[in-house]
Amino acid sequence: MVSSIQKEKADLFLKYHQDKEILVLLNSWDNGSSKLVEASGYKAIATTSMGIAASLGYPDCQIIQLSEMIHAITGIVNSVQVPVTVDIEAGYGNNINEIIESVKQIIATGIVGINIEDSMDLSPVLLDEMEFCERISAIRALSDSLGFHLVINARTDSFFTSTGSSLEKLSESIRRGNKYREAGADCIFVQPVWDRETIATLVKEINAPINILSNPGNGAGLPPSVRELQDLGVARLSLGSSVMKATLALIKKIANELLEKGTYNILSDTLTPLPDAIQAYKMATRLNTK
Repeated sequence: MVSSIQKEKADLFLKYHQDKEILVLLNSWDNGSSKLVEASGYKAIATTSMGIAASLGYPDCQIIQLSEMIHAITGIVNSVQVPVTVDIEAGYGNNINEIIESVKQIIATGIVGINIEDSMDLSPVLLDEMEFCERISAIRALSDSLGFHLVINARTDSFFTSTGSSLEKLSESIRRGNKYREAGADCIFVQPVWDRETIATLVKEINAPINILSNPGNGAGLPPSVRELQDLGVARLSLGSSVMKATLALIKKIANELLEKGTYNILSDTLTPLPDAIQAYKMATRLNTK
């Protein structure tokens, strides 16, 4: 059963993709990080599947059990008041029936959107595009049967995993993106793409809002700024697992310094000024006022 509040949040989240202002999502992975993101002023919460898995000690690519993922998602939804969209990787199922059953359980947590991708365990061979379209159509039919508009962000990994030239990857991304839109997707997620000309081409050639991933840690320099992406016509920007990785990297740097040098410089710098650190703690642990 989908509540009226969940329906209203889904409609609002869909509208964010159609506004002139780009939708910026700082991906979170647990209750505390989600509360902090919301309190910082973000209009919606988007989870990182890699982050949720890592917070429970699992590697990425659906190693985590669906029940554990649902438990984490439920906690996040109940911790915030803004719309929540979740990364469900390839759908937690080996066929349409299994995926639909998984999505039913995920919708029941109160979420309003999903990311679903056309690669399995980041294999170089993507799912057959028609098979993936059937999955999207089945999820859309499920959403319609429940009387609300689940926002489907369909991710193609043509650039990420496929072999071939950049032009071939671009062509495949455009073809798949338009087919996924026709199948019922609301937004097309293409990553990792930072070249401005390529992004502009995707926006022009795919008949759907475009989601771009900005991940400064991939060794390719800094991605285009939020303003630049908005000017290029990008509808949605997400940071994926990068914030979670940065958090773990900080812990490792503090641990290494303490173990190797017996000093606390990195920890001290991070906690300075102390009132800001205390405020972040309070934002992440505030009581829910739902």
